[in-house]
Amino acid sequence: MKIQIIKKTYLGFEPTLPFYASSGAAGMDVSAYLSEAIEISPAGLSLIPTGISIALPKGYECQVRSRSGLAAKNGVFCLNSPGTIDSDYRGEIKVILANFGKNSFTIKNGDRIAQLVIAKYEKIDWELRDSLPETERAEGGFGSTG
Repeated sequence: MKIQIIKKTYLGFEPTLPFYASSGAAGMDVSAYLSEAIEISPAGLSLIPTGISIALPKGYECQVRSRSGLAAKNGVFCLNSPGTIDSDYRGEIKVILANFGKNSFTIKNGDRIAQLVIAKYEKIDWELRDSLPETERAEGGFGSTG
């Protein structure tokens, strides 16, 4: 699948294109596009630009997800993960990073900050009913399966 992408060079240099870090990776690493480093304090958050915009086909979304290494080693992750980039959005992709670690964390230009996963989705129409089909679980919710 080919997806159109634009590099925004408003800082005078080119941002890094998202890339697969391994042959089996589902997510593409996306990098920060910064003129100067940004420090995120513990319990802080920051909106990090990537310098790229994309044009997804209808029926697809781009999910923005945390990088496991940042989360496990530093407590830094994408806040509303997975975030959704809709097929009609053409603005710059920005990533909300939150620091739940004990130390400040510095993001520098070119640092890999998140993953992008392209996913197909279906549009639905609600079918209003008076009841739903029965299942073994029924209305059992949080923790009901063990």
